Amino acid sequence: MKVYVPLDSAALAVGADDVAEAIRAEATKRGVTVDLVRNGSRGLLWLEPLVEVETDTGRVAFGPVTVADVAGLFDTGFGAHDLAIGGVEDLPFFARQTRLTFARCGLADPVSLTAYEAMGGLTGLRKALTLTPAQVVETVTASGLRGRGGAGFPTGIKWKTVADAEGDQRYIVCNADEGDSGTFADRMLMEGDPFTLIEGMAIAGYAVGATQGVIYLRSEYPNAAIVLEKALTAARAMGLLGDKVLGQAFKFAIRLQIAAGAYVCGEETSLLNSMEGRRGIVRTKPPLPAVKGFLASPTVVNNVLTLGSVPHILAHGAEGYAALGLGRSKGTMPIQLGGNLRHTGLFEAPFGITLGALVNDIAGGTATGRPLRAVQVGGPLGAYMSANDMDLPFTYEHFDAAGGLIGHAGIVGFDDQIDMLEMARFAFEFCAKESCGKCTPCRIGSVRGAETIARARTDATAIPLIKDLCVTMKDGSLCALGGFTPYPVMSAITKFPEDFALTETEAAE
Repeated sequence: MKVYVPLDSAALAVGADDVAEAIRAEATKRGVTVDLVRNGSRGLLWLEPLVEVETDTGRVAFGPVTVADVAGLFDTGFGAHDLAIGGVEDLPFFARQTRLTFARCGLADPVSLTAYEAMGGLTGLRKALTLTPAQVVETVTASGLRGRGGAGFPTGIKWKTVADAEGDQRYIVCNADEGDSGTFADRMLMEGDPFTLIEGMAIAGYAVGATQGVIYLRSEYPNAAIVLEKALTAARAMGLLGDKVLGQAFKFAIRLQIAAGAYVCGEETSLLNSMEGRRGIVRTKPPLPAVKGFLASPTVVNNVLTLGSVPHILAHGAEGYAALGLGRSKGTMPIQLGGNLRHTGLFEAPFGITLGALVNDIAGGTATGRPLRAVQVGGPLGAYMSANDMDLPFTYEHFDAAGGLIGHAGIVGFDDQIDMLEMARFAFEFCAKESCGKCTPCRIGSVRGAETIARARTDATAIPLIKDLCVTMKDGSLCALGGFTPYPVMSAITKFPEDFALTETEAAE
């Protein structure tokens, strides 16, 4: 009997290791042979720990499973149990997804390269190696893939800039410093399907002429570090990395570097400074990292999900990927549903699905059962959306036009008990705490903003000052930390004026 218990951090946080040990112990007690596989998460976080059993008719899932449930599962032969939920793929939350980047996540042992290949892995890299580097860049460009880390910059254009830049050495840097609240997709992919990231980095290296890759991993992700190191070791041993990648005349290596523990190091130039052993502060641009990045060399800096999308594009072609989505927002986006929502987890879908479909239909509204009042999209620097925004299509362009941003596609729900003035103050306080201190609008503006907004309910002069400060921070900050802090602040004021003792007209002025 083959039993799957996730090793994903979300599952571990609710007792997955204890459940796995209980299954081993119960199997030994009953004289039953169990092949226990520690897989990645399937992304249905409200059901973790999710235990799956392989049967003649497919995998059957049970969840959420506790240690106390294990004996009962054995008693029923992992059959008609109260926790049985059938096949994961049949659940509405999963069935409505279009899983491309996360197609293999949670299906097998994440550090088994043999299992990865059996599920179609390395097809993209093998296809890439039959093309010229320029053709690979053209394929990625034609797919319409844009940076999934928040900026949304066209990936193919960035790759071409690096490929055309002068330099004897080029680098592929994976930004895995996932620090936004409500986001966990990078971690899920690294813990559940790390070879997809490794394959994507190798394709990027071939495309731009880079021989060295670096994964800059958030220091708060120790489990991801363990999985990645095991996967990298396996990749080197089996020829996926090394002097002759897959036996071809292409040299590529990847090393893992643990981040410095600062939120601002998720910004690409701060990240590069940290990698070089410097203080993690923002660099002025130009020069762009694509021209003068790590160690002053041309450098591709891409997010985990961006690089993780590349193998599918190369394996299945740019046209199919570009056909998904809406407008200039092409392909699928792994959307993370969290906060006060009933069904939290990862939902990968083509761009264009509405915000209301995500939070009300798929996530099932609030976990408390109270009315949904606000959702924040795009991490701590994302704008707050209200119940009036539920028809908003999930695309870069529509959110930009609505005064918001998709960012890393984290959605955090709040019910009607939330105080939006306090959330606006938190945005300023977060910026003040995480600022690298290099530029005045971010360093000073965030502190003054927190002080001023604290008196907004009783001081009529506070809001005009806040609005003016937000303009200064948005236009004058060197990076997105200071530049995007006005998004949550101003959206809280304009969409929820009653929390600031304002009328709608006063909030809009």
